[in-house]
Amino acid sequence: MYLATLTAENFRVFGARRSPEEAGDALELELTPGVTVLLGENDAGKTAVVDAIRLCLLTTAADFYRVTKDDFHVGPGGRADFFTITCRFMELSEEEQGIFLEHLTTDSRGTSSLYISFRAELMDSLPPHRVSVTTRTGPNGEGPTLDGKAREHLKATYLRPLRDAEGELRAGRGSRLSQILAGYPTMKAEGTDDFAVGDDSASTLVGILRRAEHHIRSNRAVKAALDDINKGYLEKFSIGSDVLQGEIGVAGDATLSRALERLELRLSTGEPEWTRRGLGYNNAMFMAAELLLLGNNDVAPLLLIEEPEAHLHPQLQTRVMDLLLDRAAGGASAGDPRVQVVLTTHSPHLASAVPVEWITLVVGGRAFSLTPHATKLDASDYAFLSKFLDATKANLFFARSVALVEGDAEALLLPALAEAAGWSFSENGVSVVNVGHTGLFRYSRIFQRDGQQIPVSVACIRDRDLLPPDTPANMRGQLRSVSDMTREQVEEYVTRLKDGDDGPVKTFVSDHWTLEYDLAAASWPLATVMNQAVRSAWASMNKWPTGAELVEIQARAAGQVEGWREEGISLGEVAMRIYEPLRRKPGKQASKAIAAQYAAQLLTPRSLARSDLPPYLRDAFGYLCGGA
Repeated sequence: MYLATLTAENFRVFGARRSPEEAGDALELELTPGVTVLLGENDAGKTAVVDAIRLCLLTTAADFYRVTKDDFHVGPGGRADFFTITCRFMELSEEEQGIFLEHLTTDSRGTSSLYISFRAELMDSLPPHRVSVTTRTGPNGEGPTLDGKAREHLKATYLRPLRDAEGELRAGRGSRLSQILAGYPTMKAEGTDDFAVGDDSASTLVGILRRAEHHIRSNRAVKAALDDINKGYLEKFSIGSDVLQGEIGVAGDATLSRALERLELRLSTGEPEWTRRGLGYNNAMFMAAELLLLGNNDVAPLLLIEEPEAHLHPQLQTRVMDLLLDRAAGGASAGDPRVQVVLTTHSPHLASAVPVEWITLVVGGRAFSLTPHATKLDASDYAFLSKFLDATKANLFFARSVALVEGDAEALLLPALAEAAGWSFSENGVSVVNVGHTGLFRYSRIFQRDGQQIPVSVACIRDRDLLPPDTPANMRGQLRSVSDMTREQVEEYVTRLKDGDDGPVKTFVSDHWTLEYDLAAASWPLATVMNQAVRSAWASMNKWPTGAELVEIQARAAGQVEGWREEGISLGEVAMRIYEPLRRKPGKQASKAIAAQYAAQLLTPRSLARSDLPPYLRDAFGYLCGGA
């Protein structure tokens, strides 16, 4: 069995249902039997999802989640006076159906499910903000109470985001390591006392403790000190028949729990002397210990882990994710149980390491699963994204707005252009993702779905790639020219470039040709910047110019544009002259990416008027930045 769905109403960022059939602002989340990855920016609701499961199922750790007033959703009408959380388990085996027999719900098709419903109510009549909680079974929480052995079977393993891995694995009363080891199958037999005084032998942990106690009491120094205490002092305090005698022994009782609490787990250095290791490796060791406990749970083993990337460098993040994927698939040996994993992360490395269909975007208090039936991605899109959605592109999952572009030049230059015209991509949470010339709409379809749309603005910024009139023959290549097309044909062509538009996805097509040409043709200030950048890129083809050489090149380029302007040459012709070094034959053309780097360096915040930008970029930036 596995946790298949989670619903929450009026819990933290998740609001009320619109009706029994419509979720409204409530949470409705489908989970996969393997790994469900929750992605989104801070305070979107990822931790609320994990905590909802913790409240409903409890966890194997000794920590206690106390419901407070702050857990109740605050909406336009004020604070809610109740919240409910429901977990539904599906695909129960015959053994599992037997364990939870009285708690099951069977539908009209004969399929049995296990519903766990948690309800909390504010009791304002009992200040300060007392809370009443109940956990029952059934879809509406009207079934029997879940307790006893059944409750223990469903406890999840939880790894909090800010883990003190070293502290958790230290020896001590109630230590986490002792709890983990106590659940290990072979530990049960270690609670037997097999110490025999006669032959001084012991093999179990409790027996070894008893043997150690015996030898400590028999130690000459200990016995001498005890005799001195008793004869030299305690006997002198005796009154009448009251005889005071002391004993020196090992603190605590000789039980398995005490034995385990004396153990600690630490990383070996391979050296006789121990030295402290870094946070990252200790964190990995702690996760390994928790997985040891989880792997021995035969009923619905569930791991909740927040930010597994904490303190881990990217390569180690990948190794950790490989392990989680392996355990979710059943492990290396056929007998290992499958572990269901629900994790939150801010790491693009982890986001790119799992199939897209395992991802759930959490945005503004709403959860959007990317499973095939929930998006407009088709089977070929999922296959494409699994191969090409890398860590660099995966930052689109954490953005408030996404600019999908077709090349390095756009990725380098667009943020600087926006800043120069008074927009800030960083302030508005805009990610620029270079997806190349193919697959633009494969990425944008991640955000498209039927019904409720993901509230992330997605701008596909692409070149028109139609030659302006009078383009010189050496710059034409294989492109069509607007001179050979009617106005209707041009409009139809541009409309086809926007075929993927739907929901939050809008395509912004260059007004004339390509980014570099359109920038140079947009205004005299941009023509100057682009000429300086292109001439600098041209000078950088064989060797990098010195700082002094760049100053001279760029001053000469700025003067050249001013001269063209004074001669009355049109911006269109000027743009063609500026763009020409980028359009020559391979091996003889300047690099667009290097030109974009130089242009980005030349642009400063608010150095351009918005009217200086090409209209398509002006519209795109406004859309990405919320119309600001």
